[in-house]
Amino acid sequence: MAVTGDQIGPARSRERFLVGEPVRTGVRRPILDSWLRCRLLGLSPDRSDLPFRQDFDPDGRLVRAAAPVLDRLQQRFAGSEINISVADAEGMVLQRRFGEPSMARTLPAIQTVPGFVFAERYGGTNGIGLALAERRVVQVYGAEHFAERAQRNACCAVPIRDPLSGRIEGVLCFGYPHACERPALTALARRAAGRIERRLMEQSSARERGLLHAYADAERLARTGRAAPNGLHVGSPVAGGAAGLDELVETVELELDPHDRDVLKEKATELISASRRAAVGVALPHGRRATLLSRPVTSPSGVRGMVVEAVIGSDTPPVHHLSLPHPPGVAPAGADGAPAAGTAPAGPAAHVPSPPGTSAGPAPAAAPPSAPDGPGTVRGLVLVGEPEVGKYAVEARRRLELLAEASTRIGTTLDVGRTARELAEIAVPRLADYVTVDLPEAVLRGDEAADPGADLHRTVVHGIRDDCPFFPAGQRLDLHPGTPLLGCLTTREAVLEPDLKAATGWIAQSPDRARRVFAYGVHSLIAVPLLARGVVLGIASFYRARDPVPYGDDDRRLAQELAARAALCIDNARRYTREHTLALALQRSLLPRGLPEQGAVEVAHRYLPAESGVGGDWFDVIPLSGARVALLVGDVVGHGLHAAATMGRLRTAARTYAELELAPDELLTHLDNLLVRLDREEGDDGAAGSTGIAGATCLYAVYDPTTRQCTMARAGHLPPALVRPDGEVTFPDLPAGPPLGLGGLPFETAEFELPEDSTLVLYTDGLVEGRRQDVDLALDRLRSVLAHPGRTPEDTCRAVMEDMAPQHPADDIALLVARTHTLPADRIAGWDVPADPARVCDVRTAVTARLAAWGLEELGFAAELMLSELVTNAMRYGTEPIRVRLIHDRTLICEVSDGSSTAPHLRRAATTDEGGRGLFLVAQLAQSWGTRYTPRGKVIWAECALDAA
Repeated sequence: MAVTGDQIGPARSRERFLVGEPVRTGVRRPILDSWLRCRLLGLSPDRSDLPFRQDFDPDGRLVRAAAPVLDRLQQRFAGSEINISVADAEGMVLQRRFGEPSMARTLPAIQTVPGFVFAERYGGTNGIGLALAERRVVQVYGAEHFAERAQRNACCAVPIRDPLSGRIEGVLCFGYPHACERPALTALARRAAGRIERRLMEQSSARERGLLHAYADAERLARTGRAAPNGLHVGSPVAGGAAGLDELVETVELELDPHDRDVLKEKATELISASRRAAVGVALPHGRRATLLSRPVTSPSGVRGMVVEAVIGSDTPPVHHLSLPHPPGVAPAGADGAPAAGTAPAGPAAHVPSPPGTSAGPAPAAAPPSAPDGPGTVRGLVLVGEPEVGKYAVEARRRLELLAEASTRIGTTLDVGRTARELAEIAVPRLADYVTVDLPEAVLRGDEAADPGADLHRTVVHGIRDDCPFFPAGQRLDLHPGTPLLGCLTTREAVLEPDLKAATGWIAQSPDRARRVFAYGVHSLIAVPLLARGVVLGIASFYRARDPVPYGDDDRRLAQELAARAALCIDNARRYTREHTLALALQRSLLPRGLPEQGAVEVAHRYLPAESGVGGDWFDVIPLSGARVALLVGDVVGHGLHAAATMGRLRTAARTYAELELAPDELLTHLDNLLVRLDREEGDDGAAGSTGIAGATCLYAVYDPTTRQCTMARAGHLPPALVRPDGEVTFPDLPAGPPLGLGGLPFETAEFELPEDSTLVLYTDGLVEGRRQDVDLALDRLRSVLAHPGRTPEDTCRAVMEDMAPQHPADDIALLVARTHTLPADRIAGWDVPADPARVCDVRTAVTARLAAWGLEELGFAAELMLSELVTNAMRYGTEPIRVRLIHDRTLICEVSDGSSTAPHLRRAATTDEGGRGLFLVAQLAQSWGTRYTPRGKVIWAECALDAA
């Protein structure tokens, strides 16, 4: 669709969307919603690998129903560029047909071969995927497709529903060039999908089909005012009502939420079991009312049943239990119009919810003339069934519905405890009144339990009441022999106790508690082992109280099926917990375990991992020569083990480069080069699944307590916060620099003088960035949290994390708080030395006097000898100016600086050499020594421990 003037079509809108610009016009709402889902799924328009499966049944129920319809469509489209496909409810294509057979030889395999899955989560916005997501008829044109490969085509897709269950069984899709678009194609697709649905229904039971045909025949004959063959006469239906079974799929939708449907179906079940012609008013939420109309129907084979229709509208008049006359040949269930004696409440044998293009719900049809339509009123078929046998069908359907719902509601997270609770929530109240779930402590940690019954903990207690006296959640259970719970663990089979009062083993576990449980009406139990992949994970116990009928074998099988599905989800969560724990342990092992001793700053830190998946955030404190200290925070892009491993590499490299006394900008340059090299090596190894390193951000600062100078550089990282002693909070104007991993771009250094007792706050983006907060607002919030003078670094860390850290962090958070100290001037001594060997003795004399003033006379010999060697080397090999400095800190630091950039190297002198032993002596007398470069030369330093003899 082209762009005309100010009108923006899908192509331009899609371009805007992909670059993050807002899209308000030019694209239909379902398409835009689908684009948003595709982006959240991380799909790429230029690449979407569709899964290919070969495990489908080529002669399955849907294929058998669709094949004749597809054959007729292929004949109709003969010679055209239209292709027809049928996919299942997962989006996997089962059958394809082509108007022009030669198309199969020219199109890509994904458009010709069955087995490719076109669900939206794999293929992006497309006809099949969107029809499944929207659950209605959809059209997708050209640029509306998310994948670029599909943008030359258009398509129309219609969901295919099972007429009895209402579930979507698949999708019928027409694909064609955009130029072949015709309005009639959508109508044709609807009719074809309807024919497939009718063929699906023909595969159902003959009794249900007979009742549905009788209902449809009665409606069709009512148009002419004639009587139906079974003697049932129905007045003329309203305009637009269903005229027969062939047109059931063409009627309008009843807009009902699941709660409304459950209310209507429950009431309809009562009407069917009563076997009487009646009308019942039902109040629905939001001011809506419904009238349920029941009437007898008899199939041509003589099967008698009841049909229940609904008339729904905001102005539907309330009708309460209006008994209508029985038609000829149909007797009431009892003499007084009540259900026959001994007849249990029953449900229908067939349920016809929505036609194609509608959401799940009762399928509309005509209502009797006793409930005429009003403005905004819709009507539809709710249930058709037999009073005596319908209850079995309804129970089976309810079980299937429960299992289908369980597959979507259990396992929504990878949390073991939450998954266990989801099992309990889905079972109450439809299967049980109370549910308990007991798991071993090892499973909760993510491990396998060697003896599942040895360390059980009550994990979940859920029921219709909160005060039922079961063992509470969190309590350790010591199961006694003979209890049903221990029995199911031993046999790995569900244990049914229809009468709990006769279950002596269960009572013996806690007689007093058992008596209190019985007082709440609990009378029946099913204990099921949670078994997945051959591993016993725990026990799920289902208790019945309100229904006087005890549990039976059908209930046991249903409980087993529910428990099996939940156990698989619990096992997935357990495995994830184990892997997440291991990954988190690896990540924490790569972070500093303790902070080194140094006197330049007082430091506190926090690290908070993301709730799901480990990340690559890190921090470090590195003591440097001359009493200086380096502060470092960084963040590797991405999550997972790869990010954690990359973080470990970068942290190790940063410590190594810091030991080489590199300036902050030089250190970042080396880290940048390292990341580029690692990315290149991992990209060239050719290993399957190998991924390149996306990049990292970093902030590196060096603080010198002798001068209060702080030198910083950053690589795409957020600036630090500086809290001055008076409480003023600023964010230093520090050049941002490019992120690490881009390669070849320079970094800049900034230098600041910090007042004594200032506080530097370094952090990663997880603290201030999030889906629902603006960075600038978050920084202002951080400023207000930090604006409290006199806090210790530990107090600052606590306040920042309490106020800023999200409850469920989506990204790692690293926080490093450092309060600066200044080395007193009387602890520093320095002398300028002329390049005259005769002045070395003056240096020794001055050093001896200073050490005596500091009370360090015992270090005099070592200090004099080291400084004599270093000063002599500076005079011989260096250039002026030469300066000597002593620093009394945690160690005695001796420094000699000169204007040369030539560094000395330690070597072993031969026995015949006259020199070359000076640095060897220095290395023997000092606990550490080294060289660092300055803008004006170099400094050779050596440290002596204060307790050295």
